[in-house]
Amino acid sequence: MEKTLIKVHPDDNVVITLKPRKQGETISVDDKIITLISDIPVGHKIAIKNLNKNNNVFKYGSPIGKVTEDVKAGDWVHSHNMKTNLEGLSEYKYHPIQRKIKLINTHRTFKGYVRENGEVGVRNEIWVINTVGCINKTAEILVKIANQTYHHQNLDGIYSFPHPFGCSQLGDDLHNTQKILANLVRHPNAAGVLVIGLGCENNNLSEFKKVIGDYDEKRVKFLSIQSVDDELEAGLKLIGELVDYAVTFSRQDVPVSKLIVGLKCGGSDSLSGITANPLVGKFSDELISQGGTTILTEVPEMFGAEHLLMQRVESEEVFKKMVQLINGFKEYFIEHKQPIYENPSPGNKDGGITTLEEKSLGCIQKGGFANIVDVIPYGERVTKNGLNVVQGPGNDLVSVTALTAAGAQIVLFTTGRGTPFGGPVPTVKISTNTALFNKKKNWIDYDAGQLAGITDLETLEKDFFDYIISLASGEKRAKNELYGFKEIAIFKDGVTL
Repeated sequence: MEKTLIKVHPDDNVVITLKPRKQGETISVDDKIITLISDIPVGHKIAIKNLNKNNNVFKYGSPIGKVTEDVKAGDWVHSHNMKTNLEGLSEYKYHPIQRKIKLINTHRTFKGYVRENGEVGVRNEIWVINTVGCINKTAEILVKIANQTYHHQNLDGIYSFPHPFGCSQLGDDLHNTQKILANLVRHPNAAGVLVIGLGCENNNLSEFKKVIGDYDEKRVKFLSIQSVDDELEAGLKLIGELVDYAVTFSRQDVPVSKLIVGLKCGGSDSLSGITANPLVGKFSDELISQGGTTILTEVPEMFGAEHLLMQRVESEEVFKKMVQLINGFKEYFIEHKQPIYENPSPGNKDGGITTLEEKSLGCIQKGGFANIVDVIPYGERVTKNGLNVVQGPGNDLVSVTALTAAGAQIVLFTTGRGTPFGGPVPTVKISTNTALFNKKKNWIDYDAGQLAGITDLETLEKDFFDYIISLASGEKRAKNELYGFKEIAIFKDGVTL
């Protein structure tokens, strides 16, 4: 029988409706018949107990806020009668609850591209990375000509990633731009990289090379376009050399422990923490059990649930990094005189999410139950297998770029509202509800809304894991790849000259 209501946790005092409800309808919950007091939209919360003003609302077995007036069983619970419990900064104490994921050797493999430094890519592409925004169009035109010129069955495409930065930046902003771009240069999905600069920018090639560090001259080429007569001709010649190098690679069997997968949600709805995010969390645990790596980000969307993540840190050192990460982002809000808890977005609220606690408790489901092995600053790369947390905002474009720069060869992106956006790597869109999957065939890759029906999590996770192995092996393409949604965005905080 198809589900029409979901009670997430036995201790919850609300349920989620999977279809629109009318005042006067009845629902059956815990062997009780409840008459609805108001119309209730799909995906929204229904009180199943009488709540007095300031009583906590429980979902996921945890408080997600409090009611601002008396609420009767059968009433709609949302922004009009509920608000967050969060305010100010928090103090945290180290009380770990170790939940180690048992390592198992399944001998499972995928077909990847093993680079000369031992890293593994899931695509064999040429990337054009520009050091400064004022040559975005030059890079775009060059890539268009290159794709028309160079064709090989073992080449997955030539791409550029426009951005507005690299000049008129100071301090941390310039450093962040350089770190992100340098880690894109290093990314193993790129068999070859052409770095193009204008010549007069802050992030000129000489300075940028210092950030990149050691590089393989066969794999990375540089072009300063103020120094040549015809930048398109010069760039096309260099891309040709990179293509010749790239096509020497072929797919080979590598263990799934070489997979690094980013975890992201955007356009969340009330089913995000019930269907798609738990599916991704189950995948994360399975990949980690086979020696792989996953990366969680979106720090402001951990607020209200961070205590649960802090219980899962692997050591006191990682705990201190986690506290610094959370409070550092809160202080960033305060420094800019913005409310710390100005979240969820209007789209989230339309989808049934009321408070940041509710959004965050659903958001962290993507991280499964593994211990957190490390916390990574913005723009840095992961170095430890297992579940990592990387500093990044909730913004879809910035956080997916940060996950890619951290080393993710694939990003899993759950969504209840839908978005066409994709990062430089395969960005797998996972719908929280089947209606979105059916509506946006050009956006959505996988339907986790099946979990709101009769499919169980264990069965769907096995299918989803197989799907990701096929994607990593090149047997499937994510929709962002098929339709050309490959973009980046870089975090900015300071002065622009």
